[in-house]
Amino acid sequence: MARYSTLIAVSLVLGMLFSCSEKDPISTDDPSNLSFQLLSIDTVNHVAQLQASAAHAVAYALYEFEGEQAVDSNAIGFFEYELLPGNSYFFELRAYGSSGRYLKASLSFDYLPVENEVPLENGYFSPLSYEGMELVWQDEFNGNELDLTYWSFEIGDGCPSLCGWGNNELQYYRAENTRVHDGVLEIEARNENFGGRLYTSSRIITRNGFSFQYGRVDIRALLPEGQGIWPALWMLGANISSVSWPACGEIDIMEMIGGSGRENEVHGTIHWDEDGHASFGGSYQLSAGTFVEAYHVFSIIWDESKIQWFVDNQLYHETSITSNPMSEFHQHYWFIFNVAVGGNWPGNPNITTRFPQSMKVDYVRVFQPIP
Repeated sequence: MARYSTLIAVSLVLGMLFSCSEKDPISTDDPSNLSFQLLSIDTVNHVAQLQASAAHAVAYALYEFEGEQAVDSNAIGFFEYELLPGNSYFFELRAYGSSGRYLKASLSFDYLPVENEVPLENGYFSPLSYEGMELVWQDEFNGNELDLTYWSFEIGDGCPSLCGWGNNELQYYRAENTRVHDGVLEIEARNENFGGRLYTSSRIITRNGFSFQYGRVDIRALLPEGQGIWPALWMLGANISSVSWPACGEIDIMEMIGGSGRENEVHGTIHWDEDGHASFGGSYQLSAGTFVEAYHVFSIIWDESKIQWFVDNQLYHETSITSNPMSEFHQHYWFIFNVAVGGNWPGNPNITTRFPQSMKVDYVRVFQPIP
């Protein structure tokens, strides 16, 4: 699916009232404090959402560039407008008071496709074998559909028991946002209304298909970008149904927080219960470029005494798991791959965030010591 960029300019004409007679005195029935903004663009259905508000306004009218007739009008100031990719748009908004006079504001933007396909061969590759280890499980995503022998979908927004998935996230997870094609798994976050949420994405798990204890994990992936975008490759303890989180333990192989130039940094973290939630993590920054521009391999090596985190086989973080409160990390774990939108850590998307955004996974491989 193509991605789109929006270049936006807003011009507000404030403090000036328009009417048939310029001699009419200022009235308390005149509108004031007008704001006009582009809320979002649904790049799946190509629809822009615009919002205007003004004190003492009783009606709003939306005009196209040099248009003499309003394309829409209402009393709430919310408008949806169908877009054509590759075009520029200019709107004028008028907010009317009961006096019959109005304030006006204008807004313009370009809706342009962005060519951003990164070839699968770009970036780092990990080996298919390691000395003293054997490959015990892999998914190379070479077919045209997700292998439901191993994977399943988590659907919804976490409600009612865990609304926002415990992090105030904004997306609704759907199976439709996952594709397997051209040798990759693609999880796509979209700006679309569904299930009472403004965004959709996917979250896939191996809870009922594959779990393991100790070994090396290699995941080759290309990451998305943008404010509020939160891709993650992680694992949860297999006993979560009986002990809940964080007592089940959590191993975050890779998380990235998009926006504000943060696409050059990833994080690896563990979470556990130590008289309450405890966590410990580290981060890795690229010396040049971002994780959006090429595929990288995110790895952990996990044994009885420690967990180590790697990017492209470069060690960047390590933690001991031998202390008593870390018993969570000596059991089976299963995988979760997802792209969240918004939440406590990344913050919400803003007008600079381009949708759709995709995380592409080339492969996931698990190695364990040869007995």
